[in-house]
Amino acid sequence: MNEEMAEYARRWLAEDGVVPVGDGSWTSGEEPQERLTANEVAHTWTRLALEDPDLDQDGRLRLALGLLDLLDDYWVTCEIGFVLEGRDPREAGALWAAYRRRLEASRPAEPITYSLWVDWFEDRATAAAAFGEVLGDEVETLRAHGRLRELTVDPLFRRARRVLEISGPVPWETKHPVYQAVATLPELHPALFTGLLGSYHDVYGGLEPEAALALLRRLDLPQDTTHVASLHAVLEAGHRNHYRSPDAWPS
Repeated sequence: MNEEMAEYARRWLAEDGVVPVGDGSWTSGEEPQERLTANEVAHTWTRLALEDPDLDQDGRLRLALGLLDLLDDYWVTCEIGFVLEGRDPREAGALWAAYRRRLEASRPAEPITYSLWVDWFEDRATAAAAFGEVLGDEVETLRAHGRLRELTVDPLFRRARRVLEISGPVPWETKHPVYQAVATLPELHPALFTGLLGSYHDVYGGLEPEAALALLRRLDLPQDTTHVASLHAVLEAGHRNHYRSPDAWPS
């Protein structure tokens, strides 16, 4: 959590009478006896934050990101996405900086990983840019400077692991160079395997069977890792996606 941004959002809510009551719930000035969940606060006030007439565009985004830090709720990311829809994702620098920060934090990052997976990676119009912003660009830079080992040390390791695990929907041509790079790092092999598995099983997943099989054969995985043989079998048979060949996966 960015404490400064969260406090900024907390003060903004308080100006409208919305305050935490100490047990994870909130109350509003209009109905002081009513208890609101963080999700309810997100649904009602994120849109208002993004339309605040007293702030410019950057200020509104900063406030919404503060609400994300404060409420830790996926819906905040949805509202931000609605505002950014149709724009070049690369222009949303503050958003990606916040995502990277949350992905590196030791606290759980489910709202961020879910947002990336279903809102950014599953959309062909945004997948490449989003993947580049949260991991791909950094991997390319580290590889170019011979510093890939930095991916195995927290907090960058935590971010790389989380992104790889949800990278199934990212187009193969975008993620394959990153997969090849992290295949040289045994510490990230389990996360890379999860990414390969998602590339096959996700509705929007994509892979090239021959290249994916070559990567799979390079992975040094724990002995109790499940589905390794099954994934090997379908890739060796040339299958690209579970939904294209639903009967191919060994039962």
